[in-house]
Amino acid sequence: MPKAFVMVDAHFGREKEVLETLKKINGIKTDPVDGTCDFFVEVNTESMDKLKEIIVWQIRLIRAIRSTITLIVVEN
Repeated sequence: MPKAFVMVDAHFGREKEVLETLKKINGIKTDPVDGTCDFFVEVNTESMDKLKEIIVWQIRLIRAIRSTITLIVVEN
């Protein structure tokens, strides 16, 4: 089962908007964090294509997001 973690940095003052939008995406779990990013998102899907779709076409297109860092879990 493909899995990734996405660190999300929101534009200043738009964190609530990002959180509300992320909560609407099926297949993810998100937690607000303090540090180099504003949110730590876990994406679990049934296929690598679906994983890419969620990250590229749902998360990264949120206009209130300034940047993302994606870490795809490597299975043994």
